Amino acid sequence: ITMTLEEICGQENTMENTDRVQSAGSALEELLVAAKKQDYLTVGVYESAKVMNVDPDSVAFCVLATDEEYECDIALQIHFTLIQAFCFDNDINVVRVNDIERLADLVGANDTGEAKDAHCILVTPVSPGTGSRANPWKDPALDKLSLFCEESRSMYDWVPTISLPER
Repeated sequence: ITMTLEEICGQENTMENTDRVQSAGSALEELLVAAKKQDYLTVGVYESAKVMNVDPDSVAFCVLATDEEYECDIALQIHFTLIQAFCFDNDINVVRVNDIERLADLVGANDTGEAKDAHCILVTPVSPGTGSRANPWKDPALDKLSLFCEESRSMYDWVPTISLPER
């Protein structure tokens, strides 16, 4: 079997991209666990909208989650579009996750019976109205995810989808 240079490079890029996405999934899990311990999470579409309206500078990262059950939920897709636009306007990195149950487990939304409300999760290391990103929370996972989002945007993937690692 002979392969062209384009085919070989395409395979390498695919493997490299898969590693990139898996690494980002691990970083997202680390970030959410650390942020939960510090009470730096806002869970829920409406709660997130309130925080973003009051103080967008308190938001360090945004995760939008869905799965097959909610793919046809037009209201949720409209909320996602508005949240994404807001994030772009305010320089907030945003990613999508296609496993809402796993995400809800990570942030403790299943413990409170709010799993269905875990469609939007914000990492908010600054209490709204008390500060800004001028003195941001330093977290290596947040740095990795910021770099991942920046690289994705350079490849015209504005809202990259991340897969969380298996348990």
